Amino acid sequence: MSAPALLAISHGTSSPSGQRAVATFVAALARRRPDVTVLGGFVDVQRPDVDDVLAALQRDRPAVVVPLLLSAGYHVHVDLARSARGADRPVRVARALGPDDRLVRLLASRLIAAGLASGDRVVLACAGSSDRRAVEDCRAVAASLDRRLGVAVRPGFISAASPALAQAVSDAAAAARADGGRVLVASYLLAPGYFAELARSGAADLVTAPLLAADEEPPDVLVDLVWDRYDEVAPGGLFNSAAGTGRPAPPTRRSRR
Repeated sequence: MSAPALLAISHGTSSPSGQRAVATFVAALARRRPDVTVLGGFVDVQRPDVDDVLAALQRDRPAVVVPLLLSAGYHVHVDLARSARGADRPVRVARALGPDDRLVRLLASRLIAAGLASGDRVVLACAGSSDRRAVEDCRAVAASLDRRLGVAVRPGFISAASPALAQAVSDAAAAARADGGRVLVASYLLAPGYFAELARSGAADLVTAPLLAADEEPPDVLVDLVWDRYDEVAPGGLFNSAAGTGRPAPPTRRSRR
């Protein structure tokens, strides 16, 4: 039996640079494992959506949906789960990409490359969500980044949650100035787009780039992470039951890092 297809499902964006960045990411995923069919799709803004991507597969081909999303909110728990339940084949939804220590290390490396110093403060710029679970995921990443760097890190949300990014930057600036430091914003955003522009438009001294760039190959760690999410639910006969529970399988030992 062929391996389940990987459906790499991102949010979607109207930004041409964001679209190129995600397309380059999906192409890199396909190159890494040429034995697995890899297709990209979107939960919002762009097409194809999950149902369209499934329709493009051979009818009896099982699939694993890996959300190219940094936290698990409404899109993961509702939209993608609904698509899995309604599918005409076995479909499982993997975990969102974050929280994950590898993302924390990537964020930390970019801040260090930007010259992070002991007196600086960091604000983690998150997209934000009305779903409490997604907000808690972002707070967990900020706490992990704080511990890793040894400097104060707090989250700031661009939309739908508090503190708002502008307020978080303002609060951090008061503390940073007292120590002769700067405010650095770490963009916890997957790709260029409207939210990345908003993050750059604030009053921080420096804003790092999103995790993906339009015309660059994605970091290997992100490719590894997507395939790890796939492997958590693809092996072990998990497709023998009825299609579409939409529930992720328990993490494998490999994923607990």
